Amino acid sequence: MAHWFHRNPLKATATVSFDFKGITADGKTHGICRKLKETRGQLLLLLSDPNNSTEAVKQATDNYGALLHGVIVSPDQQNPGESKLRYGLQFRWTNTLGGNKALDRHDAVFEQVSMLMNVALWYTKHAAKLAGDEEPSMEQAKEVHKCLRTAAGIYSYIKDSLLSSLTEEAPKGSDIDSRVLTAYLHQCTGEAQEVTIARAIELKHSTSIISSLAYETARMFQAADDSLASLEDNASLKWRKYLQFKINIYTAYAYNYHGETLLAQDKCGDAIGCLQESQKYYAKAAEAGKEYASVRGPGTTARPHEHLFFRKLGPIIKRTLEKCVRENGFIYHQKVPPVVPELELKATYGLAAPEEFTPPQCSPEWTVEAYTAFNITTKPLTAEESKKEKKEEKDLPPVKEEDVSGSKKDPSNSSGCVVS
Repeated sequence: MAHWFHRNPLKATATVSFDFKGITADGKTHGICRKLKETRGQLLLLLSDPNNSTEAVKQATDNYGALLHGVIVSPDQQNPGESKLRYGLQFRWTNTLGGNKALDRHDAVFEQVSMLMNVALWYTKHAAKLAGDEEPSMEQAKEVHKCLRTAAGIYSYIKDSLLSSLTEEAPKGSDIDSRVLTAYLHQCTGEAQEVTIARAIELKHSTSIISSLAYETARMFQAADDSLASLEDNASLKWRKYLQFKINIYTAYAYNYHGETLLAQDKCGDAIGCLQESQKYYAKAAEAGKEYASVRGPGTTARPHEHLFFRKLGPIIKRTLEKCVRENGFIYHQKVPPVVPELELKATYGLAAPEEFTPPQCSPEWTVEAYTAFNITTKPLTAEESKKEKKEEKDLPPVKEEDVSGSKKDPSNSSGCVVS
């Protein structure tokens, strides 16, 4: 089901030598600088391939994060607070919506944010890779669900705990723009709920549970789209079309299953109104899917409107509506309300929550002696001074990512949900 998910590209970054400007180092500190460079390179290499294991990526993330901790926060308990090294290096990263043009900052927190963004993106790409298998197992479905929640937790941590620490203003539409992070957070949470919906449909849970969960999922994708809408940026148009497809398809699912619930309660007129509304949203989803496929923009091109999970819903709506109309003519003789029954549904089961992200503790390599050995000989450049000194930097080439194209065969189960 890889073509069901839209994925933005990984962020590219310039090589970092960890040669601190205005700071002399001795033999005690060279080892830390070397390990910082090595662990950063190892993590970036792992992130370029979604086929790697979550265990390997988590370990590499912790290894680099623990070493970077001493560049951000002072390891000296006698002199706590900000590390004297925080502004000593320049970090350059592209943005997921910004093409090859890089954003640079003399700030290790910017490096932390940017690397964690890539880690979160990797978890979403790994989830898409697993879901793209021809017949994912139950264990794979659980891993897909956990990966999406893990990614959501990382985005939440960046947004709530790190953005406020950045000293320079976030450029509009960049990855450090809170609106972009909010969109990623809601998208990942909504996609995790998709896994739950798939299982609920496959196991034939009650129509009211499926309807309420679909409604909440549509709202989650709506929140992501609303966050991007305020950017008024063409770079996010393709991403937004994907989100709009998801909004419409899950609203269609919500109205369809709500209609079935109402029919079971002998509210046939209301059921007809819901199913007619479901048809409208299904048509909107089909149109949004086609528009998404034709719009140019960053990221993979999915084919959600061609997936069996989408294609199967249309005939289901049609059959259920025909049944309601037929039963209403023979038995109920109820009027179809002029106003569609509202989906004031609150899911009580299956809602996904971001997996809380806990950053690693400072590496034991950062002893007080090692930290003290970094001797500041000149005052680090301020943000304004670094801008004046800055040379014209070249664009960064995109990351060469491993392909995660999944099976194009329809799943063999009844719902068309391959992560159930």
